[in-house]
Amino acid sequence: MNIVAIDIGNTNITVGLFLDDTEKYVETIEGCESERVEAALVEAWEQVPFVKRAKVEKREGVIVVSSVNEQWTKMVSDMCKGVLGEKIKLIGKDVPLPIEMGVENASEVGTDRVVAAAAAFAVVEDAVVVADFGTAVTIDLVDEDGVFMGGVICPGFELSAGALEKGTARLPKVTVERPKNPVGGSTVEAINSGLYYSAIGTLKMMAETYAAELGKWPQLIVTGGSAEIIKQDCDFVDSWAKNLVVRGVVLAYKKYLDDQAHIEELAQEDTKKRSTNEHE
Repeated sequence: MNIVAIDIGNTNITVGLFLDDTEKYVETIEGCESERVEAALVEAWEQVPFVKRAKVEKREGVIVVSSVNEQWTKMVSDMCKGVLGEKIKLIGKDVPLPIEMGVENASEVGTDRVVAAAAAFAVVEDAVVVADFGTAVTIDLVDEDGVFMGGVICPGFELSAGALEKGTARLPKVTVERPKNPVGGSTVEAINSGLYYSAIGTLKMMAETYAAELGKWPQLIVTGGSAEIIKQDCDFVDSWAKNLVVRGVVLAYKKYLDDQAHIEELAQEDTKKRSTNEHE
Protein backbone atom coordinates (compact mmCIF):
# COMPACT_ATOMS: atom_id res chain seq x y z
CA MET A 1 0.00 0.00 0.00
CA ASN A 2 1.30 3.44 -1.00
CA ILE A 3 0.27 6.41 1.12
CA VAL A 4 1.27 10.04 1.33
CA ALA A 5 0.32 10.79 4.95
CA ILE A 6 -0.03 14.44 5.95
CA ASP A 7 -0.31 15.99 9.40
CA ILE A 8 -1.51 19.59 9.23
CA GLY A 9 -0.93 21.30 12.56
CA ASN A 10 -1.12 24.84 13.86
CA THR A 11 2.47 25.69 12.96
CA ASN A 12 3.84 22.96 10.71
CA ILE A 13 2.75 20.60 7.96
CA THR A 14 4.38 17.18 8.01
CA VAL A 15 4.47 15.01 4.88
CA GLY A 16 5.31 11.31 5.13
CA LEU A 17 5.81 8.92 2.23
CA PHE A 18 5.00 5.24 2.75
CA LEU A 19 5.60 2.83 -0.14
CA ASP A 20 4.60 -0.84 0.16
CA ASP A 21 3.82 -0.20 3.84
CA THR A 22 7.39 1.01 4.43
CA GLU A 23 8.22 4.50 5.67
CA LYS A 24 10.53 6.16 3.14
CA TYR A 25 10.85 9.57 4.73
CA VAL A 26 9.03 12.23 6.74
CA GLU A 27 9.50 15.96 6.17
CA THR A 28 8.23 18.82 8.33
CA ILE A 29 7.68 22.29 6.88
CA GLU A 30 6.28 25.51 8.32
CA GLY A 31 2.72 25.74 7.05
CA CYS A 32 3.10 29.35 5.96
CA GLU A 33 5.77 28.32 3.43
CA SER A 34 3.30 27.33 0.72
CA GLU A 35 5.89 26.89 -2.03
CA ARG A 36 7.88 24.43 0.09
CA VAL A 37 4.69 22.59 1.02
CA GLU A 38 3.75 22.24 -2.63
CA ALA A 39 7.25 21.06 -3.53
CA ALA A 40 7.11 18.42 -0.78
CA LEU A 41 3.73 17.16 -2.01
CA VAL A 42 5.00 16.90 -5.59
CA GLU A 43 8.20 15.15 -4.52
CA ALA A 44 6.30 12.56 -2.48
CA TRP A 45 3.56 11.91 -5.05
CA GLU A 46 6.01 11.51 -7.92
CA GLN A 47 7.62 8.60 -6.07
CA VAL A 48 4.33 6.70 -5.93
CA PRO A 49 4.40 4.11 -8.74
CA PHE A 50 1.85 4.02 -11.54
CA VAL A 51 -0.87 1.39 -11.70
CA LYS A 52 0.41 -1.44 -13.87
CA ARG A 53 -1.40 -2.13 -17.15
CA ALA A 54 -3.91 0.66 -16.52
CA LYS A 55 -5.62 2.16 -19.58
CA VAL A 56 -5.36 5.63 -18.06
CA GLU A 57 -2.11 6.71 -16.41
CA LYS A 58 -2.76 6.82 -12.67
CA ARG A 59 -0.58 6.46 -9.60
CA GLU A 60 -1.29 3.58 -7.24
CA GLY A 61 -1.60 5.49 -4.01
CA VAL A 62 -3.67 7.81 -1.84
CA ILE A 63 -3.15 11.09 -0.01
CA VAL A 64 -4.55 10.95 3.52
CA VAL A 65 -4.70 14.00 5.78
CA SER A 66 -5.19 14.71 9.47
CA SER A 67 -5.73 18.42 10.10
CA VAL A 68 -6.49 20.91 12.85
CA ASN A 69 -6.15 23.91 10.54
CA GLU A 70 -9.00 24.49 8.06
CA GLN A 71 -7.19 27.17 6.09
CA TRP A 72 -4.17 24.99 5.45
CA THR A 73 -6.40 21.99 4.73
CA LYS A 74 -7.95 23.94 1.88
CA MET A 75 -4.51 24.99 0.68
CA VAL A 76 -3.24 21.40 0.62
CA SER A 77 -6.46 20.14 -0.96
CA ASP A 78 -6.24 22.77 -3.72
CA MET A 79 -2.59 21.91 -4.33
CA CYS A 80 -3.35 18.21 -4.62
CA LYS A 81 -6.24 18.81 -7.01
CA GLY A 82 -4.56 21.47 -9.12
CA VAL A 83 -0.99 20.18 -9.27
CA LEU A 84 -1.31 16.44 -8.69
CA GLY A 85 -4.83 15.85 -10.00
CA GLU A 86 -5.67 13.95 -6.82
CA LYS A 87 -8.27 14.40 -4.08
CA ILE A 88 -7.24 14.14 -0.45
CA LYS A 89 -8.93 11.81 2.02
CA LEU A 90 -9.55 13.60 5.31
CA ILE A 91 -9.50 11.77 8.64
CA GLY A 92 -12.82 12.25 10.41
CA LYS A 93 -14.65 12.96 7.14
CA ASP A 94 -13.62 10.56 4.38
CA VAL A 95 -11.82 8.17 6.71
CA PRO A 96 -13.42 7.30 10.10
CA LEU A 97 -11.58 7.78 13.36
CA PRO A 98 -9.48 4.65 13.97
CA ILE A 99 -10.25 4.23 17.67
CA GLU A 100 -13.33 4.02 19.86
CA MET A 101 -14.11 7.38 21.44
CA GLY A 102 -15.14 7.66 25.08
CA VAL A 103 -15.72 11.42 25.02
CA GLU A 104 -18.96 13.41 24.76
CA ASN A 105 -18.30 15.11 21.41
CA ALA A 106 -15.84 13.08 19.36
CA SER A 107 -16.05 15.53 16.45
CA GLU A 108 -14.55 18.27 18.63
CA VAL A 109 -11.36 16.32 19.35
CA GLY A 110 -8.45 17.13 17.06
CA THR A 111 -7.79 14.23 14.72
CA ASP A 112 -4.06 14.58 15.41
CA ARG A 113 -4.71 13.57 19.02
CA VAL A 114 -6.91 10.66 17.98
CA VAL A 115 -4.63 9.10 15.36
CA ALA A 116 -1.56 9.49 17.57
CA ALA A 117 -3.41 7.74 20.40
CA ALA A 118 -4.53 4.97 18.05
CA ALA A 119 -0.97 4.47 16.79
CA ALA A 120 0.36 4.24 20.34
CA PHE A 121 -2.31 1.76 21.44
CA ALA A 122 -1.68 -0.40 18.36
CA VAL A 123 1.89 -0.89 19.60
CA VAL A 124 1.32 -1.09 23.35
CA GLU A 125 -2.02 -2.97 23.23
CA ASP A 126 -2.72 -1.75 26.77
CA ALA A 127 -3.49 1.46 28.61
CA VAL A 128 -1.30 4.25 27.27
CA VAL A 129 -0.78 7.98 27.76
CA VAL A 130 0.22 9.94 24.67
CA ALA A 131 1.75 13.38 25.09
CA ASP A 132 2.33 15.56 22.03
CA PHE A 133 4.56 18.61 22.51
CA GLY A 134 3.76 20.97 19.67
CA THR A 135 2.22 24.44 19.40
CA ALA A 136 -0.12 23.13 22.06
CA VAL A 137 0.70 20.30 24.45
CA THR A 138 -1.85 17.50 24.60
CA ILE A 139 -1.68 14.65 27.11
CA ASP A 140 -4.28 12.00 26.34
CA LEU A 141 -5.33 8.69 27.86
CA VAL A 142 -6.33 5.48 26.11
CA ASP A 143 -7.65 2.81 28.48
CA GLU A 144 -6.78 -0.90 28.41
CA ASP A 145 -9.74 -1.60 26.11
CA GLY A 146 -8.45 0.80 23.48
CA VAL A 147 -10.94 3.59 24.18
CA PHE A 148 -9.81 7.20 23.80
CA MET A 149 -10.83 8.80 27.10
CA GLY A 150 -9.71 12.39 26.45
CA GLY A 151 -7.01 14.36 28.21
CA VAL A 152 -5.63 17.83 28.80
CA ILE A 153 -4.52 20.64 26.52
CA CYS A 154 -1.90 23.21 27.55
CA PRO A 155 -0.03 25.95 25.68
CA GLY A 156 3.28 24.85 24.21
CA PHE A 157 6.60 26.56 24.84
CA GLU A 158 6.21 29.17 22.10
CA LEU A 159 2.69 30.16 23.14
CA SER A 160 3.61 30.31 26.82
CA ALA A 161 6.68 32.44 26.16
CA GLY A 162 4.66 34.75 23.92
CA ALA A 163 1.91 35.12 26.51
CA LEU A 164 4.40 36.21 29.18
CA GLU A 165 5.89 38.80 26.86
CA LYS A 166 2.54 40.22 25.70
CA GLY A 167 0.85 40.09 29.10
CA THR A 168 3.54 41.90 31.06
CA ALA A 169 5.31 45.24 30.85
CA ARG A 170 8.92 44.16 31.13
CA LEU A 171 9.28 40.43 30.64
CA PRO A 172 11.10 39.46 27.44
CA LYS A 173 10.18 36.60 25.15
CA VAL A 174 12.50 33.60 25.47
CA THR A 175 13.23 30.52 23.43
CA VAL A 176 12.90 27.57 25.79
CA GLU A 177 15.83 25.22 26.13
CA ARG A 178 17.17 22.88 28.82
CA PRO A 179 18.35 25.10 31.69
CA LYS A 180 22.02 25.03 32.62
CA ASN A 181 20.92 25.69 36.19
CA PRO A 182 17.39 25.07 37.56
CA VAL A 183 17.59 28.32 39.53
CA GLY A 184 17.41 31.15 37.02
CA GLY A 185 20.05 33.77 37.77
CA SER A 186 18.52 36.29 35.38
CA THR A 187 15.01 37.15 34.21
CA VAL A 188 15.53 35.26 30.95
CA GLU A 189 16.89 32.21 32.77
CA ALA A 190 14.05 32.34 35.31
CA ILE A 191 11.42 32.38 32.56
CA ASN A 192 13.19 29.58 30.73
CA SER A 193 13.36 27.41 33.86
CA GLY A 194 9.75 28.18 34.72
CA LEU A 195 8.40 27.12 31.35
CA TYR A 196 10.72 24.13 31.08
CA TYR A 197 9.97 22.61 34.48
CA SER A 198 6.28 23.50 34.26
CA ALA A 199 6.02 21.33 31.15
CA ILE A 200 7.83 18.41 32.77
CA GLY A 201 5.81 18.78 35.96
CA THR A 202 2.51 18.82 34.06
CA LEU A 203 3.50 15.73 32.11
CA LYS A 204 4.48 13.78 35.22
CA MET A 205 1.46 14.96 37.22
CA MET A 206 -1.01 13.95 34.51
CA ALA A 207 0.65 10.54 34.06
CA GLU A 208 0.33 9.95 37.81
CA THR A 209 -3.27 11.17 37.80
CA TYR A 210 -4.20 8.83 34.94
CA ALA A 211 -2.41 5.97 36.71
CA ALA A 212 -4.51 6.57 39.83
CA GLU A 213 -7.64 6.60 37.67
CA LEU A 214 -6.70 3.30 36.01
CA GLY A 215 -5.29 1.61 39.09
CA LYS A 216 -2.01 0.91 37.31
CA TRP A 217 0.80 2.80 35.61
CA PRO A 218 0.08 3.17 31.87
CA GLN A 219 2.78 3.27 29.24
CA LEU A 220 3.78 6.90 28.61
CA ILE A 221 4.71 7.85 25.06
CA VAL A 222 5.88 11.35 24.11
CA THR A 223 6.01 12.82 20.62
CA GLY A 224 6.03 16.23 18.95
CA GLY A 225 8.51 18.80 17.73
CA SER A 226 9.39 20.13 21.19
CA ALA A 227 9.71 16.73 22.87
CA GLU A 228 13.49 16.62 22.47
CA ILE A 229 13.89 19.73 24.63
CA ILE A 230 12.68 17.98 27.79
CA LYS A 231 13.92 14.47 27.05
CA GLN A 232 16.97 14.47 29.35
CA ASP A 233 14.89 15.21 32.45
CA CYS A 234 12.01 12.78 31.88
CA ASP A 235 13.25 9.39 33.06
CA PHE A 236 9.63 8.48 33.86
CA VAL A 237 8.73 8.42 30.14
CA ASP A 238 8.60 4.93 28.62
CA SER A 239 9.05 5.80 24.95
CA TRP A 240 9.87 8.74 22.70
CA ALA A 241 8.27 8.51 19.26
CA LYS A 242 8.89 10.69 16.23
CA ASN A 243 6.12 11.50 13.76
CA LEU A 244 3.48 9.57 15.68
CA VAL A 245 0.62 11.50 14.07
CA VAL A 246 1.78 10.68 10.54
CA ARG A 247 2.04 7.01 11.47
CA GLY A 248 -1.43 7.23 12.97
CA VAL A 249 -2.75 8.60 9.68
CA VAL A 250 -1.44 5.50 7.91
CA LEU A 251 -2.95 3.23 10.55
CA ALA A 252 -6.33 4.99 10.27
CA TYR A 253 -6.48 4.46 6.53
CA LYS A 254 -5.44 0.82 6.75
CA LYS A 255 -8.09 0.18 9.40
CA TYR A 256 -10.67 1.85 7.17
CA LEU A 257 -9.77 -0.46 4.28
CA ASP A 258 -9.88 -3.52 6.55
CA ASP A 259 -13.29 -2.50 7.89
CA GLN A 260 -14.60 -1.93 4.36
CA ALA A 261 -13.34 -5.35 3.28
CA HIS A 262 -14.99 -6.98 6.30
CA ILE A 263 -18.31 -5.25 5.58
CA GLU A 264 -18.15 -6.40 1.96
CA GLU A 265 -17.37 -9.95 3.08
CA LEU A 266 -20.36 -9.98 5.42
CA ALA A 267 -22.58 -8.62 2.66
CA GLN A 268 -21.46 -11.37 0.29
CA GLU A 269 -22.14 -14.03 2.93
CA ASP A 270 -25.59 -12.58 3.53
CA THR A 271 -26.30 -12.63 -0.21
CA LYS A 272 -25.25 -16.28 -0.42
CA LYS A 273 -27.49 -17.21 2.51
CA ARG A 274 -30.47 -15.47 0.95
CA SER A 275 -29.82 -17.16 -2.37
CA THR A 276 -29.58 -20.59 -0.68
CA ASN A 277 -32.82 -20.00 1.26
CA GLU A 278 -34.64 -18.96 -1.90
CA HIS A 279 -33.69 -22.20 -3.64
CA GLU A 280 -34.64 -24.50 -0.79
